[in-house]
Amino acid sequence: MVNAEHSVRGSAADSRIGAARTALWVVAAVLAARQAAAVLTRPPGERLTDLETWVGEQGVLHLGGPLYDTDRFTGTPFAGLVLKPFARAAEQSLGVAWTFGTLLLVAALGLVVARALPPPVSRRSTLLAAPVAISLLMLSLPVRNSFHLGQTSIIPVLLVLLGCFAARGERTGGLLVGIGAALQPTVLLFAPLLWFTGRRRAAVTATGTFAGLTALSWAALPADSWAYWVHHAAGAGLGDRPDSLANQSLHGALLRLGLSGPLEIALYLVLAAAVVVFGLRRAVRYARDGQLLLAVAITGCVAVAVSPTAWQHQLLWVLLAVVGRVGKRASDRMLWPVLVVLVITLPGKMLLPNLVPLHPLRDNALLVAALAAAVAVPFLSLGSPYFRRPVPTVYAQPVPARLRRVPLLPFWRRVLSRPNLLLELLVIRVGYSVYSHIRAAATGSVDAAESHARQILSIEGALGIDIEHWVNRAVVDTPWLEAFFNFYYTSFHFVVPLAILGVLYVRRPSDYRWARTSLAFATLLALLGFWLFPLAPPRLMPALGYIDTVHGPQDLANPDYGAMTAVTNQYAAMPSLHFGWSLWCGLVVLFLAPRLWMKLLGLLHPLFTVCAIVATANHWVLDAAGGAAVVAAGFGLTYVLAGPRRLLVPPDAVPQARGATPDSTPQPPAPDPDAAPDPKDPEPART
Repeated sequence: MVNAEHSVRGSAADSRIGAARTALWVVAAVLAARQAAAVLTRPPGERLTDLETWVGEQGVLHLGGPLYDTDRFTGTPFAGLVLKPFARAAEQSLGVAWTFGTLLLVAALGLVVARALPPPVSRRSTLLAAPVAISLLMLSLPVRNSFHLGQTSIIPVLLVLLGCFAARGERTGGLLVGIGAALQPTVLLFAPLLWFTGRRRAAVTATGTFAGLTALSWAALPADSWAYWVHHAAGAGLGDRPDSLANQSLHGALLRLGLSGPLEIALYLVLAAAVVVFGLRRAVRYARDGQLLLAVAITGCVAVAVSPTAWQHQLLWVLLAVVGRVGKRASDRMLWPVLVVLVITLPGKMLLPNLVPLHPLRDNALLVAALAAAVAVPFLSLGSPYFRRPVPTVYAQPVPARLRRVPLLPFWRRVLSRPNLLLELLVIRVGYSVYSHIRAAATGSVDAAESHARQILSIEGALGIDIEHWVNRAVVDTPWLEAFFNFYYTSFHFVVPLAILGVLYVRRPSDYRWARTSLAFATLLALLGFWLFPLAPPRLMPALGYIDTVHGPQDLANPDYGAMTAVTNQYAAMPSLHFGWSLWCGLVVLFLAPRLWMKLLGLLHPLFTVCAIVATANHWVLDAAGGAAVVAAGFGLTYVLAGPRRLLVPPDAVPQARGATPDSTPQPPAPDPDAAPDPKDPEPART
């Protein structure tokens, strides 16, 4: 009977893994089709722009003169020597064949990465790794950039991975790495990695192959080779300006900081030498530890950081660093992979706010990630007791719900300890950036927005709450009241919610998660309202006589109603998140504040906010009702999915959950000496 029960459980687990694998492969296929469609649906002059400069009517591979006369071609002379015979074929098949060929390269890269995962790897991870890897590659900026430009930078990465993980024999592996170095010179840094990890024949073969192919290029194209290696300093002077944001290397970062001349070159050489020494030492250590894929990723990050020019499509090595494990606690394990995925898939302006002190970090986000992986991030070794069994996360059960089926998703468990601060800030920033982009994109026509405004006004008239015009005029006639509401409208919208979240994060971590989740749900629901019901606020109804006391007179002759349209969506008025977020603040303070005066003070914020949004002619009264509705729905969804706010705290809860100081250095859980590890689930059971 025990065997039969175990068989039933195993078959159920296999079926779930099979369903998940099928779904992930469907996602990977959809992303691949979307990427191909995004390239092929562009006009001929806007797709594969770099490839067209090589093989077009005036492309450098069709010219009788040198390759680098036009500064269009940025590859090595060997790359030009290889591509030149294929110029006519590439021109004839420009688009379809090149795009699908790139898709095949990305798929092959994902399969090789999935096979190269460092041990121990569970059966579930092995089955799901390939579609996840291909999906992440399709979403990454380097792959998307390669598709758009028609670049070949995926080939050196694939050649190195094939040489390290798929080639039979050291000579074959070294040959593949040498060809990759001939296409991208900094790939030659993999030769020291091979040498110091015991694959000396592969290292010698890689170096010899690079030298032979480079010498062949010198013999066939002496003038071009001189121009590339000497005149342009290994391609540093080719392509875009080296100080452009597209050049994510140490050289480009120093130029963007304002350094130039001999001082910049000397500083760049010193920093590059330090990165090479420290990075390669770390790579050799992790390779000897059994994490060869991580070692390859670190070496690739070193290569792109020290290269004179590292364009966006050459930074695929950063994504490979996601395989490293960081953190002793299970709750910290997601910080590094989430950070890498966000950096490699989103532009820097979405990761950090537009503050002048943060511009150097924002403009060099990919370089910072590469340098962190190369020399700074403390990846765990396979021998660490925390590698397979991190300190488990302590969960609590919610008190019994009034409804039998609440929570509907029992796997959504509440964590007692506070989340990782850096990860939380990063996710909040990215979430707000996505919210801002969707809000700005959810625009409607002027006629639809004004028609909806007239509908709202007629409903308010029927209900007897159309007080906006009277309140607006009364405030305009009272200067001190106008100044107060203008100040309140512009000052507390973000400050108060962030302050409440900060206090909860420090003092009430479990309640922080509950409050943050309800606010996120309310904001997402508000986006649906902006998209489905564009609404002109009172200040943008020219015939009704409202006065915009905050923004001043608008250019109503402009269909977009003035310069404010460039800042935000003018028709994102229903529901009012100005009031919705303030109501959320008031309810959270009402639920959690320990003193009566605190609760009353918290309720003043939504009261002042609703007066401010109506008095300044920025919202209708029903907009505030819509804001209250999405906040109620946000709290309701949190209740349905995670249960009531109150929790049953287990007796062994971590001290942070009770408001005490953080505990000392965590200790790994003691493994049961009598229990054999389950190969299907190497991760520890959670409390």
